[in-house]
Amino acid sequence: MFHFPLLAVSETVTDVVTWVSLGAIAVLVIALVLICIFNKKYTTSEIAYAGVCLASSFALSFIKVSPVQYGGSITLASFVPLLIYAYKFGPVKATIAGLIFGLFNFISDPYILTPMTFVLDYVLAFASIGLMGFAAKFGKLPLMAKVALGTVLVYVARFIFHLVSGFIFFAEDSVWADIPAPNMFVYSFIYQCVYLPADCVIAVCVLLTLVKTKAFDKLIAVMSKKEKPVAE
Repeated sequence: MFHFPLLAVSETVTDVVTWVSLGAIAVLVIALVLICIFNKKYTTSEIAYAGVCLASSFALSFIKVSPVQYGGSITLASFVPLLIYAYKFGPVKATIAGLIFGLFNFISDPYILTPMTFVLDYVLAFASIGLMGFAAKFGKLPLMAKVALGTVLVYVARFIFHLVSGFIFFAEDSVWADIPAPNMFVYSFIYQCVYLPADCVIAVCVLLTLVKTKAFDKLIAVMSKKEKPVAE
């Protein structure tokens, strides 16, 4: 059996990471504003839509059920606003928005076991939202198929990152439940399966409903309204 000799993070270090996360959010926001000002390829509306989608996703993330301890929650489609943003504006901008969303989630309920689990659970797992940005390029597939496949792709990536993080978590002998399998990988897999598939199904159902009712098209149309780029 493999063992990760990673030192458990204390509350003091968690506080430090919280402040670092706040600083990172500030830097990202400032960087986005500067890009908006000095780069003609970006507009203020794109920043505004990112802010609206981030705020919506963050608010929805508080409406949740937590069937497992230490994080895993089923939310009220908290990824949906950012998935719509990703579909419209592409993987790069969506990845940045996902990073900010992940840091917001950490700050709202800070808990980490090791620095590596922080990177996996709050940075990479949420940055996977950017994968939805490729959905619009899925050939001649119907919109419903593109949206569904893009969402599943995001959640598969998120599942993998959380799975590896859980692998590290259980390798530190942090098992609180009598799961009948003497294997840390199995523990982590079962843990993720308790909440992530359900969260994915909710997100897919909400997005497909939006597509079916044409609300998705209307949202994309609103975001597509032309705006003169900010002059250098």
